[in-house]
Amino acid sequence: MGIIDDIKYNIRIGNTLLRLIYLNVALFIVVNLISLLATIFGFKESWNLLATRLLYMPSNLHELLTHPWTIVTYMFMHADIWHILFNMLWLYWLGQIFLIYLNSRQLVTVYLLGGLTGGLLYLLIYNLFPNFELFGYNSYLVGASASVMAVVFAIATLTPNYVVHLFLLGSVRLKYIALATLIIDLISIQYSNAGGHIAHLGGALLGYLFGLGIRKGSDITAWFANIFLRKPNLFRRKSKIKLIYRRPPLNDFEYNQQKVEIQKELDRILDK
Repeated sequence: MGIIDDIKYNIRIGNTLLRLIYLNVALFIVVNLISLLATIFGFKESWNLLATRLLYMPSNLHELLTHPWTIVTYMFMHADIWHILFNMLWLYWLGQIFLIYLNSRQLVTVYLLGGLTGGLLYLLIYNLFPNFELFGYNSYLVGASASVMAVVFAIATLTPNYVVHLFLLGSVRLKYIALATLIIDLISIQYSNAGGHIAHLGGALLGYLFGLGIRKGSDITAWFANIFLRKPNLFRRKSKIKLIYRRPPLNDFEYNQQKVEIQKELDRILDK
């Protein structure tokens, strides 16, 4: 089986986690192939501007109103190879733990709502606080980091003492990993990529509230799944084909023979 066939097979029968990762990677490859062609044929700047306007989420409210879909598309886009590599590794490692305790539908819901919450917090901060408002007209949000943070904090809140083994660090509980990422994002806001770190905090908040709700016996994201994930979609595993065997119809001889056998059985029972 070749690489392409292997990927097709995993997409067809693989779990939701792999499908999320494949979707992110596929979109990254497509966007960058177009970018490569744009570079070769001399319209790199035009393509970058078009991709940014159509796929990244703007902090400017007026622009967002004309491009509302970007609040979803941004969470499947990535700025460079290291950006997507880091996010997909996080999603794969923590997503596997997530699926031990929760289901695929909840994984997709947390991913999407984490991205939406991160985007809304980014939008709110950039339009309410003066220091960020100055950059509001040329700031764009891109990346699955808020969605991944939601998954991280969801499972860390649900199973805080779950132990993972990290290179050089040894055994570490999930709650400490989540806390470390939170502190890093808070400190990093004052430096570069403030919008991205703010969005991370929004995703973390959604994940925390989700995990807390599950611990108390309720799923705060169920309404979203019931509305948007009811029909079969890309993220739902296809059910296996069921084979139903039916007996062929009886001919006259078989039918009469069966009647005789049934009558004999009834007579035997009545004789008792």
